[in-house]
Amino acid sequence: MKALVINGPNLNMLGQREPDIYGRRTYDDLVQICQDAGRRAGFDEVEVFQSNHEGALVDAIQGAWGTADGIVINPAAYTHTSVAILDALKAVGLPAIEVHISAVEQREDFRQISYARMACMATITGEGLDGYAHALELLATHLKDAK
Repeated sequence: MKALVINGPNLNMLGQREPDIYGRRTYDDLVQICQDAGRRAGFDEVEVFQSNHEGALVDAIQGAWGTADGIVINPAAYTHTSVAILDALKAVGLPAIEVHISAVEQREDFRQISYARMACMATITGEGLDGYAHALELLATHLKDAK
């Protein structure tokens, strides 16, 4: 099994960006968490991708078609604005789980809208970087149960 973990804008700045909200762990820590959690969950491969550009995120989602079994996605700021990411997730039809480091449901009003969520089977918020491990576990369980 292969999982693709997609991260949107500013997540490459983890550890520096608003550490009171996002913590002090870095993007490299996030990648390691995904790799380790993916192995524990039974994935043969976990690819982790990050971009600050909406089109690159859409390309990554489309590139998962036929090459990955499922997607974990943190669209970051594009969560609240990108119909393109929603449409790409719907187009590839892969099981997807949305993850957010912070508890977005407790933040500003505009963060309550998630277009990506409309194409995801679950959403995990407020667990910090460990939410990615949780998402990979859920995705692996779903894929195993679907066989």
